[in-house]
Amino acid sequence: MRSMSPEEIRRFLLDTPRTAKFATVRPDGRPHIAPIWFDLEGEDVIFTTWHTSVKARNLAYDTRATLCVDDEKPPYAYVILEGTVEFLNVTAEERVAWATRIARRYMGDDLAETFGRRNGVEGEHIARLTVTKIVAHQGITD
Repeated sequence: MRSMSPEEIRRFLLDTPRTAKFATVRPDGRPHIAPIWFDLEGEDVIFTTWHTSVKARNLAYDTRATLCVDDEKPPYAYVILEGTVEFLNVTAEERVAWATRIARRYMGDDLAETFGRRNGVEGEHIARLTVTKIVAHQGITD
């Protein structure tokens, strides 16, 4: 097992559209985890969430979050990103643009606009995870 370089981390997160596991803290201290689609803007993670979702409500209470992306095939790899989340103040056009950009990663060019319009509606938050800590390893079984 070896640590990933910053370039390897970026490639791992972007080259293959893997669903992330996104963890937040409930007001009573219990953890909550949910799968999300995401993209990167610089070093930050951008994702969407419905304004009444458990993760949105949790983030309104406590902005700390952790995201985990893993490769489930041998020799296995993972990236864990910890940080804080803010909901971006965006226009309707920017919300659709972000939702479309994220959807393109997971659904391809043919369906990106369809999913972008579906996921870019009013009530959907565009969220930014500002990363404060990274743990990333590859070749777990080597």
